[in-house]
Amino acid sequence: MAHNINYNEQSGKHSFFSVKEKAWHNLGQIIQDYSTSAEAIKHAGLDYEVEKRKLFTPSRETIIDGETIHNKIEVPNYFSTVRTDNDAVLGVVGKDYQIVQNRDAFSFFDSIVGGDGILYETAGALGKGERIFITAKLPDYIRVGNEDLIEKYLFLTTSHDGSGSITAAFTPIRIVCANTLNAAMNNKTNTVRIRHTSNAKQRLEQAHKVMGISDMLSAQMETIFNHWTKVRITDSEVKKLIRSALVPNKEVLKSIQEGREEELSTCFTNMVDSAFEYAMSDPTQLMDTTKGTVFGAYNSVTGYFQNVRNYKDDEAKLTSLLMGGTGQLRTQSAFNLCLEFANKGSDALILN
Repeated sequence: MAHNINYNEQSGKHSFFSVKEKAWHNLGQIIQDYSTSAEAIKHAGLDYEVEKRKLFTPSRETIIDGETIHNKIEVPNYFSTVRTDNDAVLGVVGKDYQIVQNRDAFSFFDSIVGGDGILYETAGALGKGERIFITAKLPDYIRVGNEDLIEKYLFLTTSHDGSGSITAAFTPIRIVCANTLNAAMNNKTNTVRIRHTSNAKQRLEQAHKVMGISDMLSAQMETIFNHWTKVRITDSEVKKLIRSALVPNKEVLKSIQEGREEELSTCFTNMVDSAFEYAMSDPTQLMDTTKGTVFGAYNSVTGYFQNVRNYKDDEAKLTSLLMGGTGQLRTQSAFNLCLEFANKGSDALILN
């Protein structure tokens, strides 16, 4: 699988670290013990700063005493963002853009639990270092049944190229199969987004208050998931739920509802079949908490996007699962359908 992990020519290392487990791309530094934020920054090769520099464009050449003079004009209100360690240009931003240094992103995590109990799991930089990401494990678990444990993570990504906001999300991971169990409940979100404006750093420092939703969400998830393990669902209903969750648009939905199966794309049909095969045969789907249960149906969709679906590279997978991409949207749809099914039964399934 291709990757976009930054390679630091000065250190001769890829800008990524992971605790004990190798990443999808098998690159970077694998360490055995959890680090402090200061140590994690160095392990991940994120110990660089970014600054805004003026932009210039060439103007018409002039000739003075037979010598050609190359003139330049300053571009007003726009700046380049540049790594100070190697002068790599990361992007172009406006005058109001506020850089949030990598160390500030880690301080966000430290502030959530006072620096004690936060376990930095992975961190790294993509491209030339224009985007960074961090995952940190929170203490305790979401417990489903007697043996099924879900670890609680916070995920943060920010860019230095002006392409996006600072994003922090609560991201539970089911241990047995590494499924990302994203869900937003009660019209709340599991994600905080902060713009790179003049007060971005201050808002970042305060964001841990909003991220108190992680405690709320984990408690709600534990209750809901344990309830789902007691709600039975047939194999045919699982497939209907999968199809409902994976429907990409209204046209596909209408074709299915009207029985015009021949109009369905091969891509969509194969996606549904692959997710259903995962639901019926993967060993993690045969546990007491998942086999024949609504919790298992939900995991069939999350498991498909995490463990079955092919992505063009690791950045595409990261975007799909954690940054508002297809995987996150479809698993949210599956979550909503499972909530409805647990309350209404098969009447909640919109597809025939």
